Amino acid sequence: MAFGVIKSLALFLLVLNFCMYITVAAISGWALNNAIDHEYVTGSKGSVPVGFSFSPLFFSIGNEATGFLVIFSLIAGAAGAGSCLSGLHHLRVWTAESLASSASAAATAWALTLLAMGLAWKEVHLHGRSQSLMALESFVIILSVTKLMYMILIQAGFFGGQYFSSGETHIATTIAEPQKGAKTLSSV
Repeated sequence: MAFGVIKSLALFLLVLNFCMYITVAAISGWALNNAIDHEYVTGSKGSVPVGFSFSPLFFSIGNEATGFLVIFSLIAGAAGAGSCLSGLHHLRVWTAESLASSASAAATAWALTLLAMGLAWKEVHLHGRSQSLMALESFVIILSVTKLMYMILIQAGFFGGQYFSSGETHIATTIAEPQKGAKTLSSV
């Protein structure tokens, strides 16, 4: 009974995380596109005004932390969506071998999400940001918690003894078929 609850709760968190990672990547992509399309205002004769620097991390819609937040959120969104696909494979086969790849992908995505979360807190502290960046910050902060809960759930299934190795699965499916050259009881 507990096995089905863990697996269904892990599936719910996985689908939730996937949707949220796609949303984070979309908002981050929009903000990055907005920054790339931003036109820099130059002085007379096309010269750069004194004290004005061309930073690749300049975002007119936020504050000083926005550029870093957008870039790290975009990377975390892509890695997180990929780790969710690995998690779907793990939930389908539910073996100890698939747990290793799923857990390592989830841990990598969670680490990148924690980096983006730290930058989101910095951006909240500095103030002066748009509504879409507030949504991005919220999604990144919530994702850092839900991804951790998912990782705890898939590890709890392992420690609960609910996993099978691929060798056990192979033996269970091939035991009914006699191998070539094997003697049967009637031929002995």
